[in-house]
Amino acid sequence: MITSDSGAIFRTLNGILNVYKPSGVSVKRVMNAIVTNICKDLNRLDVRKPRSRLLFEQTNNNTYNVQVIPDPADHIKVVGERHQIADFRCQPAVALGHHTSGVLLLGLNSGTRDAFKIRMNRPVRVYRVTGRLGKATETHFANSRIIARSSYDHVSRGRISGLLSSIQASHQRKMFELCGVDIQSETAYNLATMGTIRPATSDLPVIYGITLVELARPNFTVEIHALNEKEDYLATLIHEIGLDLRTVAHCTAVRCIRCGYFSSEGSLLRGNWTLPYVVDNIQANTKIIQDHPSIIHQKSSALVNTESSNQTEESIKEGS
Repeated sequence: MITSDSGAIFRTLNGILNVYKPSGVSVKRVMNAIVTNICKDLNRLDVRKPRSRLLFEQTNNNTYNVQVIPDPADHIKVVGERHQIADFRCQPAVALGHHTSGVLLLGLNSGTRDAFKIRMNRPVRVYRVTGRLGKATETHFANSRIIARSSYDHVSRGRISGLLSSIQASHQRKMFELCGVDIQSETAYNLATMGTIRPATSDLPVIYGITLVELARPNFTVEIHALNEKEDYLATLIHEIGLDLRTVAHCTAVRCIRCGYFSSEGSLLRGNWTLPYVVDNIQANTKIIQDHPSIIHQKSSALVNTESSNQTEESIKEGS
């Protein structure tokens, strides 16, 4: 920071903040911790001095002395610190679940508008999800009651990779079915070249890619590229993978390593949730948005484009 004026710095705190959310901590607690740290750091800088007021004192010869003094009603001990939590607006672009760690995008002050646009664009997120074979739990997470046990000696890397390829293929086929086009048609090709195919609603999870990253039985880690997902869906997916492998499994860790163009390498760790790092992070993320304007203004593969192309084909057929 090139200035110690807290007011000037406060006016620059507008944009997208990329922080690394720890597992077991809610998004609300993360936002409260960040805003609290920012307020503390701002109040340590050069804050606004108390406003002045005129003091009139009558003298013995019926004249008045006028003095300019600091207004006691504007003193910090009366009105509180100059920068307070209520002065900030903070909203998540895409929220993470309680058990999920990783990339969390937050909109700060006027950046909440960009956070809303990112949320409406529904960027693809990349996860590293770790499962454990041999035990099934009630909620499919490790902190729940065990409800089943099974052997897993027959599980191999080849079996898991083959199953994941099948899951990815079925989800890719589903994406085109939701658009009402044949996956082997030219319309499907044109639709795929226009960008990421998104469902019309945000209620339907879609997996764009799923691969095996590591297998060290009983633990295995898969990388998932998904849209409209929630941590409960990812944990259920690990459970279903275990069943398809003729065993059982539960989820032990969910980590988001990328959200759109924002990666975990640029995320602020918990020890860096302070004002200097926040200012630098907002500036870096502003540059990312400038380099990739589709984050805010997405030209995605919409069903309207498909319908218009179908109408064009029908009109050609009618003309012929």
